[in-house]
Amino acid sequence: MNHINWKEEVELRKKQLMEDIKGLLRIPSLLDEENAKEGAPFGPEIEKALTYMLDLGKDSGMIVKNVDGYAGHIEIGNGDDIVGVLCHVDVVPPGDGWSLEPFGAEVKDGKIFARGAIDDKGPTMAAFYGMKIIQELKLPLSKKVRMIIGCDEESNWRCVRHYFTKEEMPAIGFAPDADFPIISAEKGIFDVEFRLDNDQKEERNSLQLLSFTSGQRLNMVPDYAEAKIQGSDLEEIQHSFEAYGQKSAIEYQVQMEGDALILKVKGKSAHGSTPDMGTNAGLMLGEFLNTLSFTGTAKSFLHLLDELTGEYTGHKLDIAAEDEASGKLTVNAGILSYDLTEGGKVGLNIRYPVTHDSKKIENTLSTRAKTDDWSMRIIENNPPNYVEENHPLIKTLQKVYEDQTGKKGELMAIGGGTYARSLETGVAFGALFPGREDVAHQKDEHMFVEDLLLASAIYAQAIYELAK
Repeated sequence: MNHINWKEEVELRKKQLMEDIKGLLRIPSLLDEENAKEGAPFGPEIEKALTYMLDLGKDSGMIVKNVDGYAGHIEIGNGDDIVGVLCHVDVVPPGDGWSLEPFGAEVKDGKIFARGAIDDKGPTMAAFYGMKIIQELKLPLSKKVRMIIGCDEESNWRCVRHYFTKEEMPAIGFAPDADFPIISAEKGIFDVEFRLDNDQKEERNSLQLLSFTSGQRLNMVPDYAEAKIQGSDLEEIQHSFEAYGQKSAIEYQVQMEGDALILKVKGKSAHGSTPDMGTNAGLMLGEFLNTLSFTGTAKSFLHLLDELTGEYTGHKLDIAAEDEASGKLTVNAGILSYDLTEGGKVGLNIRYPVTHDSKKIENTLSTRAKTDDWSMRIIENNPPNYVEENHPLIKTLQKVYEDQTGKKGELMAIGGGTYARSLETGVAFGALFPGREDVAHQKDEHMFVEDLLLASAIYAQAIYELAK
């Protein structure tokens, strides 16, 4: 059975694979809690995407199960042990500036374009086809292979948490939701929110910050920010802002609305684990507003923004850390908002090294919050994930990667968090190949068709090797 040409097997199924991935990508599976209901806790479109995958499994003669709409699984093989393949079908909002329809699944220049193409619908379909090939070739397995499909990975992971209260935890597995070759270390993820109540007793200053909004998700770099201000010298402020915009080489816009001045900044979105790859519109706008003479709550709000501006490694906040296995701590200011009557809110997404104690971060930030009367709330602390390099799981995946690509299966560390960390022993394994631009969470997200096919061959062999 060792003479299977996995690439050839994928090629034979290419037409159907392309049809199936297009169908999945055309479902705008965004979190929609307003329209959530029993069986669809994350909204109708995510439920549709889950059902789509489960139906593909059923049509291929696999065992499928829907676990209350939170997650589901597709299973092949027999045995007591389970090999887990952890994927997700929810996506982040498309954002603006696409050159093609975000849910159009168009193929152009050898790439398939859509939100979710690389994160994580393309890799999910590649792994599914890996299972499908094994199923259709009737290869004997001594373990079960279970593809677990989550529906809330881009938000709070309620899907896998709920799933594992009902279903067994696989002993080993991988998540096709990151980079090739193999990610053996994933940083811890610490989400925290600072809130600042507005002191209604504040004196009316000659300059008022009426509102400030930037960012939709903690794990995305905000690509848009808007502030509304009122008071004297607005014309002068307008000129200063225009000069700032030109000097910073950012996209900006300014307009008067009644007696208020509205300032807008466009940045560049990126994944929260790589804040340096984006341009944080909220922090850019905050940098300008910090040159003006605000008082009270607005001043405190902007003061915190200043401590987040100009670097991404937590030095200004005094939480910087680094280790050999996973590199430097990073900070993404994902949600920044202020309202004259309600006060301020700052949401941070912090990725910390695998050997670092998160208690240190918590204590330092808690002390920082008190200096300006902020309150602090930990939204989530997701511990790091680390698998030693000599573990059989790592050795198997390295061999498969090298077999299929002819390149060395090196180990990597990332700031991103994948479902691998919800397994007892799991790693992230593809499907972004070395040298490809990481376009997850960005406009014009895409996956190369040749990469989709190669990933399918890699996953087919990997699943077979782990479960035979």
